[in-house]
Amino acid sequence: MKSVFSRRDFLKLGGMALGSLAFSPFIPGRIDFDDSNVVRIATTELPVRREPTDKSAIYRTLTRDELVHVYEEVAAVEPIHNPVWYRVWGGYIHRGRLQRVRTIFQTPLSSIPEDARILAEVTIPFTMPYRFTKTYGWQSLDEIYSRNPPLYYESVHWIDAVQEGPDGEPWYRIFDELEGGDGKYFIPAIHMRVVPLDLFEPISPDVPWEEKKIEVNLTTQSLTAYEYGRAVFQTTVSTGIPGGGLSGEGGLSTTTPNGKFEINDKYPAKHMGYSYFSSTTKGGLLADSDGYVLPGVPWTSFIALPGKETAGHAFHGTYWHENFGAPMSHGCINMRSSEANWIFRWARPPHNTTSISNHTTRGTQVEIHY
Repeated sequence: MKSVFSRRDFLKLGGMALGSLAFSPFIPGRIDFDDSNVVRIATTELPVRREPTDKSAIYRTLTRDELVHVYEEVAAVEPIHNPVWYRVWGGYIHRGRLQRVRTIFQTPLSSIPEDARILAEVTIPFTMPYRFTKTYGWQSLDEIYSRNPPLYYESVHWIDAVQEGPDGEPWYRIFDELEGGDGKYFIPAIHMRVVPLDLFEPISPDVPWEEKKIEVNLTTQSLTAYEYGRAVFQTTVSTGIPGGGLSGEGGLSTTTPNGKFEINDKYPAKHMGYSYFSSTTKGGLLADSDGYVLPGVPWTSFIALPGKETAGHAFHGTYWHENFGAPMSHGCINMRSSEANWIFRWARPPHNTTSISNHTTRGTQVEIHY
C-alpha cells in the first residue's frame, strides 16, 4: 500500500483517467487504499519534518494534492494557536495547510428538472472537471487551461443537468456563476451528493434581528454569536492577513476591515479567486492566501455597512486549510464549513428591499474589532 498518493494516482484509482475505459475507472471499488484517515496537501509545498516542530530537519517535501495517510495525531508545543501535527511516513506534518478527506461514492440522480438547479457537494478528495466540444470531444480543464485545479472535497456547486459522460455513466453539468453559458463543465455524478434540505433550515428564526449579533475579534481570531446578549456559538476563525495587498485588480487590501457591519447577502456556493476560463479575477473575491482558484466556496454570508458595500468581505466555509486561529485569508473570515453553515442558517440579510440603504428590517449585526 502506498503511503502517499499523487493527483495522478488518485485520478487513476478514483475514476478520472480516460486512457482505458475497458478498465472501468469510473466504477466504485477501484480505490485500493483505506481512506479512514487521509489528508490532502492544500498548499504548493509542505515539508515532512523529523520531529513535530518547525525547527526540526526536513526529511522530504510533499506537493499540492498529494494524499497522505495519517498514522497518529500529535499534540505538540507549537505553534501555540494550532499545536497539532500528524505522524506520516518519514516524519510529521503540521495540519495548518491540510484538508481531511474521504472517498464516498454516491448514487446519481436520474434527471434534473429543466431550468432547475440543485446544490451538491463533492465527496471524494478531488475530481477534475471536463468540457465537451464537437471539435475535440471530452477534455479535462487541466489539459486545456492553466491555473485550473480540480473541484475539492466539501466544495459545493450548482448542478443543472445529468447526461452521459465519456465513460457511458451519468455526469452532472455544473453551473458556475463566473463562467456563463460556454463555461459550463461536467464531473462524474458518483462524485457528488445532493445537499440535504436540513442544511438550509433557519436556526432560531423567531429571535428578532436586533437581538442577534456576530462579534469577530481580530486579535484572538475568534467569533462569537449572541442572542439577547448571551453567547450561543463560539469558534476560532482565520481573518485577513494584516497589511497585505493584491497586485492588479485595484490592489485590494487583504486586511479584514474592523467596524460595525451587517449581513448583506448569502450564497450557499460561491466561486472565489480566478475564473476557470481566464487568468483574471472577477469581482475581486480572493479567499486563499495563495491566490488560488476556489470554485464552490460553501456557505458564504457577505457583510456590508448600511448605505455602502464592502469589497466582497464575507464569512464562508474553507476547504483549503485547517489553520484556524491565525490570519490566512485575503480579507474574508475563513471558517470550518460546518460552522459557516451554522452562521448561514442563523444570520439573515435585510428583508423587504433590494438596497441595504433603504430597508425596513436590517441584516444581522456584525462587529469586527481588535
